[in-house]
Amino acid sequence: MLLHQQFVRMAKKSAKKLAIIDKTTDKKVPYDRALIGALILSKKFKKYDPGFLGIMIPTSAGCTLATVATIMSGRIPVMINYSTGAEINVKYAQKKCGFKTVITSKALLEKIGCPVMDGMVMIEDIMAGVTTGDKLKAALTSKLPTDLILKTIHKGDENDTIAVLFTSGSEKDPKAVQLTHKNISSNIENFGNYVNISSEDIILANLVFFHIFGLTVNLWVSLYYGMTMVTYANPLDFQTICNIAREEKPTIMVGTPSFFWGYLHKSEPGDFKSIRIMVAGADKCPDALRAGWKAKHGVTLLEGYGATETSPVISVNSFEMNRPGSTGKVIPGVQVRVENFETGLECNPLEVGKILVKGDSVMKGYYGDPELTAEAIKDGWYNTGDMGYLDEDGYLWHSGRFKRFVKIGGEMVSLVKVENTLEKFLPTGVSCCVVDVSDEIRGSSIIATVTIEVNKTEILKQMSGELPNIALPKHFIVIKELPMMGTGKIDFRTVTKIVQELLEEKAFVTEG
Repeated sequence: MLLHQQFVRMAKKSAKKLAIIDKTTDKKVPYDRALIGALILSKKFKKYDPGFLGIMIPTSAGCTLATVATIMSGRIPVMINYSTGAEINVKYAQKKCGFKTVITSKALLEKIGCPVMDGMVMIEDIMAGVTTGDKLKAALTSKLPTDLILKTIHKGDENDTIAVLFTSGSEKDPKAVQLTHKNISSNIENFGNYVNISSEDIILANLVFFHIFGLTVNLWVSLYYGMTMVTYANPLDFQTICNIAREEKPTIMVGTPSFFWGYLHKSEPGDFKSIRIMVAGADKCPDALRAGWKAKHGVTLLEGYGATETSPVISVNSFEMNRPGSTGKVIPGVQVRVENFETGLECNPLEVGKILVKGDSVMKGYYGDPELTAEAIKDGWYNTGDMGYLDEDGYLWHSGRFKRFVKIGGEMVSLVKVENTLEKFLPTGVSCCVVDVSDEIRGSSIIATVTIEVNKTEILKQMSGELPNIALPKHFIVIKELPMMGTGKIDFRTVTKIVQELLEEKAFVTEG
């Protein structure tokens, strides 16, 4: 399935239906106007170099249509992270993928304090340059039968790259992930059928499109099914999101646990009563968060699991098959193998090992990194770098990144498990992150970071009832605001760096 062609089909089928309700600009765009807009932008983009075209626009109707138009013009959108270090990210993307032009927004650059850089073209300038002739030509083209419209735009193949996204870089330098039409469309079909998504659904699309969770599940799921998407540019504007949910009555919403905590705290009962499917991903979903949503809104918060390299959905809980604490059953069309990290043999049920994934949704590879690609994908199996296990009923349980396991006294200790245990005994509203700080002399040391001072002695006593002594944190350090990625994940690399600096200063350390 070629996704830009599917957009044209849906636009023709549901011409007067609202495609996008843009809550940032208060614009409503029906499918027939979305098609005209995409056709106009597609023509404009054809004057840029073939190959890659950078896209750095907030979640909006503009970003949606620019992304689709890039593909319709025969170019490949490179989705650039503007939430942290936009200037560095633009240069990194241009160098990594060897392109110049980046479609961005004056309003965004002013808001984030990013200078206008070489190669940047403003979407506002492009739109200001649209003539009456451009509009008329696109409008006439949009009235043609679907097959004829498809002949006027880039054709392509299902194995062509549809997007380049960068991994979060929370552990090391970002990798350029190439995803194809086949990767994303197969993931949408398999995930959508599994949780029963339809064209009647309305999705609250407030995730960033430079992250796979937003690009697939907010943008392409919506256009693939001919749904209405309600866009808003800032997922951290918790109160506004609650207001939008009450006003626009979306039926589907996905996000990260940290975002869902914010919405839960700021919302009033009834704000989210229209929600049919709510899925948390990208991080561990705490029991307290699930319980909070059920108590306040009567909404069942489902947990899923995925990766940028798998387009993204690997497993997800559904209403029919929901095992809280797990990341659900592996979706149709995707295979999972849990492998012993030492022997390479397939693990038995309940035995923790490396999670490997196979299927049509596994990426084409890392652009410009054949060695890294060969290391990550062997015989079609993608090594997620995550640890977990399958239970006897086929539910997948995530135990954390392989790099978030430390070997202490010959035992593998999961920092995620330590984190989950610590969370149980922290006061309400206190966040935590557990990191490993290695020392050549003393080996690994587990350090707990918390957002306020806590009773360490009492908490360690409670934790010792659930964890062996080797897994208990050696120190507690207060970091009032834990650094986050733009996707809502905790930035472990930055947390570890802060902890190392504070430990070196000694004065900030309180013995656990």
